[in-house]
Amino acid sequence: MDDLQLLIDLHIDADRQGPGNSDQTRRAIELAGLSSRRGLKIADVGCGTGASTLVLAAELDAQVVAVDFIPEFLAVLRSRAERAGVAAHIDTVPAAMDALPFEPGGLDAIWSEGAIYNMGFENGVRQWRRFLKDGGVLAVSELTWLTQHRPAELQAHWTSQYLEVDTASSKMAVLERNGYAPLGYFALPESCWLDAYYRPMQQRFAAFLARHGRSEAAQAVVHAEEAEISLYERHRGYVSYGFYIARKTEQVA
Repeated sequence: MDDLQLLIDLHIDADRQGPGNSDQTRRAIELAGLSSRRGLKIADVGCGTGASTLVLAAELDAQVVAVDFIPEFLAVLRSRAERAGVAAHIDTVPAAMDALPFEPGGLDAIWSEGAIYNMGFENGVRQWRRFLKDGGVLAVSELTWLTQHRPAELQAHWTSQYLEVDTASSKMAVLERNGYAPLGYFALPESCWLDAYYRPMQQRFAAFLARHGRSEAAQAVVHAEEAEISLYERHRGYVSYGFYIARKTEQVA
């Protein structure tokens, strides 16, 4: 089993595949000004097993297109949507984030929690812009430095994992130069990392290792996750996910 399949197996039973929670999704919905609008079409890109998708479908008058390149995650999402009574408001599409199957100008909003890093923040906001209607909303959560200076080991770890990790002001500048007007920003609280993501993952480690016969590959996955958790616990005041909400504007050359 390759590394991707191991990661799918570790995360497929999780409510979320990254930091976040439903309250923060609702907070972003309010900042986006979507609650009072009707007949919305929204794409949830990199949706995983659908934690944010389910909130969007329950809170809004919208048809939500849930996009992920992992079919197993989408199957879990469909089951969860049925149990939550929102399946009629959700379509699932297996597709890569950089090959979205939408017509230009067809979406009222693009949502993406903890996933845009897979194609890079600037590349993502630039590519996805064409799918939004004029005035359409982009809402994404993205790894963000909370301070201008941070411990060397934290800096070394996250820059080796994701070169575009940066401060909120730098991310806002990226949005502005790519044809967006920022509507709101907030940093995810510690509970989104510890209670909603890391602690449930740790509880799955023993069963995960047992399923894979404690193979070297499975142990390497757990070791990497434990190292990241330990780093966050030591330096949680310096880094989080920032939630960025912005409106597509007329882009002036």
